[in-house]
Amino acid sequence: MSPEFRVTVRDHMMVAHSLRGEVFGPAQQLHGATFVVDATFVATDLDGSGIVVDIGRAAELKAVLADLTYRNLDDVEELSGLVTTTEVLARVVADRLADRAHSGGLGRPADQLSAIDVTLRESHVAWASYRRPL
Repeated sequence: MSPEFRVTVRDHMMVAHSLRGEVFGPAQQLHGATFVVDATFVATDLDGSGIVVDIGRAAELKAVLADLTYRNLDDVEELSGLVTTTEVLARVVADRLADRAHSGGLGRPADQLSAIDVTLRESHVAWASYRRPL
């Protein structure tokens, strides 16, 4: 295993949604959730300034979450047709962060990062993560 450096930033989002499918029991009904969102940026080595990414730019996670926060996810066009489980939402956030990295929004070229990990914590006892290689 290669050495890795990681930088993590945290924010949160409050949403409403319903989950289609009998497997979800009472969560099939419209309900609210507050997710603590951790985004971790991974690189095999540091850039010339000694950083993984510009932590100030990475901490702008709120901008990535803005159009999901205080929304009923059942009404968000981008999520149409998706069952908005914690796992699916982790992937959506990771994909958005990857887009930001590819557009130069993290202060370091995306090809110098190896992955982005996103963890959504539903509570102190349950969470889901998604790793997106870059």
